Amino acid sequence: MDKINLQKLPACPVETTLTFIGNKWQVLILRDLLGKGTLRFNELQRSVGKISQKVLTSNLRELEHAGIVRRKVYAEVPPRVEYSLTTTGQTLEPVLNALSSWGEQYKASQQRKVAQQHKVS
Repeated sequence: MDKINLQKLPACPVETTLTFIGNKWQVLILRDLLGKGTLRFNELQRSVGKISQKVLTSNLRELEHAGIVRRKVYAEVPPRVEYSLTTTGQTLEPVLNALSSWGEQYKASQQRKVAQQHKVS
């Protein structure tokens, strides 16, 4: 793993976090590695959903560079590559849990609003 230039990291801790998990695909990759553990590339691609091979590869490289994801290559034919979270990556579990809780609460509040609108109509 290359070293992260600490002087280039944003002063704001929220912005620092978003530097490393700032897009939908990275969050979904982390969700699946947290929930399912070590996965091979194709398993991860199926699990994440409608993500191209190119986009998945790019995001995995970024997460690996940041020290969040570990890539393990086995000297086999055909080659086998597995992805898992590093210890640092595992520390993001509370962040993803908070996102999940917020999403559940938001959906529930929207469903209540729709139900109330139907009662009024």
